[in-house]
Amino acid sequence: MKEVVEKVLEGERLTKEEALKLFELDLKDLGYLARKVRFRLNPERIVTYVVDRNINYTNICISGCKFCAYYKPPGSPEGYVLSFKELGKKIEETIQLGGYQILLQGGLHPDLPLSFYEEMLRFIKENYPQIHVHGFSPPEIVHFSKISGLSIEEVLKRLIKAGLDSIPGGGAEILCDRVRSILSPNKATAEEWLEVMETAHRLGLKTTATMMFGHIETDAEIIEHLIKIRELQDKTGGFTAFIPWTFQPGNTGLHYMIKAGSVRYLQVLAISRIVLDNVKNIQVSWVTQGPFIAQIALEFGGNDFGSTMIEENVVAAAGVSHRLKEEEIRRYITEAGYIPKRRKMDYSIIE
Repeated sequence: MKEVVEKVLEGERLTKEEALKLFELDLKDLGYLARKVRFRLNPERIVTYVVDRNINYTNICISGCKFCAYYKPPGSPEGYVLSFKELGKKIEETIQLGGYQILLQGGLHPDLPLSFYEEMLRFIKENYPQIHVHGFSPPEIVHFSKISGLSIEEVLKRLIKAGLDSIPGGGAEILCDRVRSILSPNKATAEEWLEVMETAHRLGLKTTATMMFGHIETDAEIIEHLIKIRELQDKTGGFTAFIPWTFQPGNTGLHYMIKAGSVRYLQVLAISRIVLDNVKNIQVSWVTQGPFIAQIALEFGGNDFGSTMIEENVVAAAGVSHRLKEEEIRRYITEAGYIPKRRKMDYSIIE
């Protein structure tokens, strides 16, 4: 353990086996190491955030993931697909609130052709050219590939041409097929998720990466996930940030599970910061943890407060609903002893 700690302090990369040993460290010691790495990569006491809105264009999904409380199966009377008029209204509200980005995601709809998504992107760019479209997680891209008969690269090229600016890291959950075969057997495999990201990076798109933990994964599988992200980042350099967050069991097929607590969240956040030595930014999750734990998370390696999330539906469907306005986010960052700065998806500062 002493050798592992010394390697972190010296700025040396941990092996998979060494990274796993971090789970044995006392939480305060883990936080100390994560802070060291955070300030090595981001020396200033700046904490960034983005003003945006999550827009779910449909809740109809054939994936049937056990951890999702938001989706509706095809034919459900509660299913919907947003009209472009409804989409436009949400974007206009976002702009009025100072937003400059939308996170555009939806279920894996069995009947919408690839042309629908291209038309949606063109509609946004023609009417709201100032909006950055951060859209379509890897499972959606894989789904588009299957329904269109096109390769992942061809799908991405068409979406980029239509107006896609960057890709969110959703749908990663745990990048281990043992976990995925149990929780989401109908969704993209770990290899497919990584293929989408590698292809996107090669085509010039920046992306984020995520991890949803606190369900059936082991500590070793968390490390496996982090190492896969680190290896791809070595290859492409295309990830702008990493966002770990805890599974919310309410109203899901796993409602009987005990929710991971804040100690586990801070532990995994800190380990993520330490292991991902080539991903500059780590985002804290006030959406699942609330603002006070998010403040503490800034002392466990986090340097980004995430999004204002003018609208958020998926976590809210699991019975967890935290809402923060931009001025509140700035206040929480300031009260934690940091300097709040607006950013773009690529982490360039807007002031």
